[in-house]
Amino acid sequence: MHVTAVTPLAADSGPPIFQWRWVDRNADAIVHRLVEHISLTGAALGIGLVVSIGLSVLALRYRWSYGIILGTAGALYVIPSLGAFAVLAPFFGLTFVTAMIPLATYTLLILVRNIVTGVDQVPKEVREAAIGMGYTRTRMLWQIELPLALPVVIAGLRVAAVTTIGLVTVTSMLGLGGLGYFIRAGIQNTTPNPTEIIVGMGLSVVLAVVVDLLLWLGERLLTPWTRKAR
Repeated sequence: MHVTAVTPLAADSGPPIFQWRWVDRNADAIVHRLVEHISLTGAALGIGLVVSIGLSVLALRYRWSYGIILGTAGALYVIPSLGAFAVLAPFFGLTFVTAMIPLATYTLLILVRNIVTGVDQVPKEVREAAIGMGYTRTRMLWQIELPLALPVVIAGLRVAAVTTIGLVTVTSMLGLGGLGYFIRAGIQNTTPNPTEIIVGMGLSVVLAVVVDLLLWLGERLLTPWTRKAR
């Protein structure tokens, strides 16, 4: 007796991992979450940079405070983001402020260290020339030392930006997740939707690469003397 093998139908293999139709149907939501992700990242970096400059000026003026500032920033940096949100939520609720405090705090260690290091690397003869021209300590810091420290400062900003873009996905737990919304939704569906997860993760990676590239180009435009030195 001859038995014929039965080949399973292609339909039985299940839906494809990535569905472009889902992307097309949810294009508006994807754009909305991408803009939200960029807004959260930009706000965190902006607040972190302003605070870091203030702390760096303090550390440069009073050197004994540098270790304290860096140690405190380092301690805050290692706090898990979910733990920070859980601590802040009872005080501020599931709001923008609750998301922003940890996100901005995580940038301090990187930015303060790079700003102080960049200023310290300014050649001694440049400072002596500025003093000879009548520059005060404050004027020299803002008009000479910080501009010359820009390559190091922007290098730190690039690291902080990429880190923050990754951390913003965690804020989906607060309902402010940006692209993290798709990762959470894709996992929590009754039937997990890999398309949502891929969209959330993929766009986060692309955004990090684009922001890093823009900051690199900004550094080249703002510091033309570094190209001549090379």
